[in-house]
Amino acid sequence: MFSFFKRKKTEAEQAAVEQSAPEAAPSAAPEPAPAPAPASSQAPEQPSLLRRWFGANGQAEAPQAAPEAELFPETAERPTTEAERKTSWMARLKAGLAKTSNNLSLLFVGARIDEDLYEELEAALLMSDAGMDATQYLLDNLRRKVKEDKLLDPAAVKNALKELMIDLLRTLEKPLELGRHEPLVMMIAGVNGAGKTTSIGKLARHMQTYEQSVLLAAGDTFRAAAREQLMVWGQRNNVTVISQASGDPAAVAFDAVQSGKARGMDVVMVDTAGRLPTQLHLMEELKKIKRVIGKGMEGAPHEVLLVIDGNTGQNALAQVKAFDDALQLTGLIITKLDGTAKGGVLAAIARTRPVPVYFIGVGEKLEDLQPFKAEEFVEALLG
Repeated sequence: MFSFFKRKKTEAEQAAVEQSAPEAAPSAAPEPAPAPAPASSQAPEQPSLLRRWFGANGQAEAPQAAPEAELFPETAERPTTEAERKTSWMARLKAGLAKTSNNLSLLFVGARIDEDLYEELEAALLMSDAGMDATQYLLDNLRRKVKEDKLLDPAAVKNALKELMIDLLRTLEKPLELGRHEPLVMMIAGVNGAGKTTSIGKLARHMQTYEQSVLLAAGDTFRAAAREQLMVWGQRNNVTVISQASGDPAAVAFDAVQSGKARGMDVVMVDTAGRLPTQLHLMEELKKIKRVIGKGMEGAPHEVLLVIDGNTGQNALAQVKAFDDALQLTGLIITKLDGTAKGGVLAAIARTRPVPVYFIGVGEKLEDLQPFKAEEFVEALLG
């Protein structure tokens, strides 16, 4: 932490100031100088970073955030209490998943518990992008549960499906743990248009509410204006951005890690160029960036996150597989669940490649990116 003090003027400087100052009115008595604040001999206490949790288990630990209206004017009217924020978040999440929710919920209205219901459920789950594996898993277990518990009421069958889906998605529920390393180095990947750079900006602001100092690296030197977009988020959050006008992205990442270590930062986030998993030469470049980050700090990157557009359906599962094979992903961020996203792809991920989902997003505002919680998600999906 830096402290800035006023330098005391020399006698010569003071005399020069008095000569250049306008002559005071005879009747005006000089005001007494304010008493200097007592100097503190003790440095301000720093928050402990040991085992700080950020995510599903960390909400209660979050300190009071600074007012966000100055940085994000669009959030000036956001709900003020925790209950209001939760209600607002659930309303937006339900609205984003409304299409799938309606398709599934309507099946249980006045339904008979027979083979026709299971066939309709199968079609609805497949339409929600759950995939064949997850759909078959849910239906097999639902049949078993209906038989064992002798369920005859459609509402009870619906609740049984909700419980099964929560249990399935809970394998993806994991908080992002801060304070394990100094700095914690995070590498962010994703295809173009997934909302990667915007998610980085939101994450930086969220981490600041947990008293984390953040440094960003503009490693996306491939896409036009990507560096400028990250610089805007850096200005909004008052965060330094390490960048080069036209440089090797691995070099930018290395410089950022070194700078983060030298400055004693808590978190360093490295943006990377968006690319399709079929672009093998670009995927090799991602591997190179990861290797170079490791040379800058042993064991880094500590988190390798993939940002996925929730509207891409089963293609999202293919992205998870490809990027996980190349980079060994530690977490996912699912964005844009406020559009035509169907939501079932999370079930497919849970069954096929259960990489933890750290955050989900339903819009452009800061509060539209929240930690993933299986129970909340299924409640929005099935009502």
